[in-house]
Amino acid sequence: MTMNLEAAGLRQTPAQHDFDTARLNAWMQNHIAGFAGPIEVRQFAGGQSNPTFLVQSPAHRYVLRRKPPGKLLPSAHAVDREFRVLAALKDSPVPVARVHALCEDPEVIGSAFYVMDYVEGRIFWDAMLPETEPQERRGIYMEMVRVLAALHSVDYNAVGLSDYGKPGQYVERQVARWTQQYRASATEKIDAMERLIEWLPQHIPSDEQTSIVHGDFRLDNTIFHPTEARILAVLDWELSTLGHPLVDLAYYCLRFHLPVAEFRGLGGVDAASHLIPSEAESVAEYCRLRDIAPVAQQDWTYYLAFCMFRLTGILQGVLARALQGNASSATALQAGRRARPLAELGWNLVQQSFDV
Repeated sequence: MTMNLEAAGLRQTPAQHDFDTARLNAWMQNHIAGFAGPIEVRQFAGGQSNPTFLVQSPAHRYVLRRKPPGKLLPSAHAVDREFRVLAALKDSPVPVARVHALCEDPEVIGSAFYVMDYVEGRIFWDAMLPETEPQERRGIYMEMVRVLAALHSVDYNAVGLSDYGKPGQYVERQVARWTQQYRASATEKIDAMERLIEWLPQHIPSDEQTSIVHGDFRLDNTIFHPTEARILAVLDWELSTLGHPLVDLAYYCLRFHLPVAEFRGLGGVDAASHLIPSEAESVAEYCRLRDIAPVAQQDWTYYLAFCMFRLTGILQGVLARALQGNASSATALQAGRRARPLAELGWNLVQQSFDV
């Protein structure tokens, strides 16, 4: 079984992420039902956090997600949590890849990892969806909203995730966590980030809700059917937890505020002319699907600014790993440099909506 590596977004595994495939082969033989080697391993070019690999046997394709090598921030790169939430959601309305096994023994390939099925389909990297027919674009974006609403409607107690996070005070805890993560990986002072760190804890909305949240729900973290506007699998659950669903929704809607050039967003784009639902349409459809009241405007602004703050913290970590030489993606340095403009965008949003 052969594959076009470039078309699939694959590359030869770089030296800093290489590992003993014979040891992996032996482990898979002992832990995955129906597995038979030999295997060929290639790394996916995308992704900034947990290195991800295609593992190809003569009869099956698997995906391996591992913690990166090197010194890591506390609680980051939790592949065990990814494995747990994927296993919990396997029979839910949320489409996910089938997981096979988790390995927490670093002796096998050098760090913890899990193995899941490879899902064949389309991944869209450009928010404008230039490779699709115009009439399909609305369906793709509305499918994103549908799946996010479905995730937030899952009864986390019923699927065994009652202890997957702490119900309540999610935003407060997240502000504290990402302030700490940002401080631990800071490479320069970003004035806008300092202002967000001071302002966010003092203006947390009073509305408390709890659901399973993905934490990084965006277009390129989903695999669509090859010919239909239907999601086959949601990827990259590293930041998932129990949290506030409107934060997840705001993160999904960041694309409407992020500029095209730096973030592949839709900021400044007339979405309607491209048959892409607007931010207001997306939020209204989400509220309809979940049968909840419209979101108060200042609350919505807060959640957007918070998401920009959190993403700045993530990108700062990417930059720090790139400077240390152990980032999972070759484009990590470029991605990390976006931390400053993103923080400035978040603070500008606050200034436009609040008296600061």
